[in-house]
Amino acid sequence: MQQNIEGIGMTSQRTRDRLIERLRQEGIGNERVLEVMRTTPRHIFIDEAMSSRAYEDSSLPIGHGQTISQPYIVARMTEILLKNGIPDTVLEVGTGSGYQSAVLARLIPRVYTVERISALLQRARQCHQALKLHNIYTKHSDGSWGWPEKAPYPAIMVTAAPEQVPPSLLEQLTIGGRMVIPVGSVNGHQVLKLITRSDTGYDEKVLDAVRFVPLLDGSVR
Repeated sequence: MQQNIEGIGMTSQRTRDRLIERLRQEGIGNERVLEVMRTTPRHIFIDEAMSSRAYEDSSLPIGHGQTISQPYIVARMTEILLKNGIPDTVLEVGTGSGYQSAVLARLIPRVYTVERISALLQRARQCHQALKLHNIYTKHSDGSWGWPEKAPYPAIMVTAAPEQVPPSLLEQLTIGGRMVIPVGSVNGHQVLKLITRSDTGYDEKVLDAVRFVPLLDGSVR
């Protein structure tokens, strides 16, 4: 990575600290999540030309029609996933910039992450290597399929919105496992759902109104 990981000016630690205070004021209460986000350099996951906006609480374009998620959403989804304790493994569907998986990797022992756009995955891998995050395992694949060879998972996080929850992802949850997923159409209503698998089926809870890029079929070189 060519960007300064420590950051200066608008990417400095002081700027990051202000973002964390804002997240705390917006209701994020898990201090471990906040500390990981405070010390994870979001600016290296976006183009250097936009690095001055890295610690705004907003989503930003990363090319290929994709975005790096708003910090509040990263914190919120992570907090939800960890509410009942730290799972030993998580599947992330939609690596994107690699920022969300970097946050997860500093909280969870093993992170499996799949991305359909090869160019994004290559850049994400570079960021993970720069941060010496060796517990992230990546795969170039259609996200809606998940990573069945490594299943089942006690936790799944989906960072793009399908119109319906993919059955293949439901099947990859352990009994008692939790999935956080945005669901809905791109131009219509999207909601963030928490899905918990039990012995008898799946419990769905609607959490928030959200806006994500769509979860699309097929992989792209």
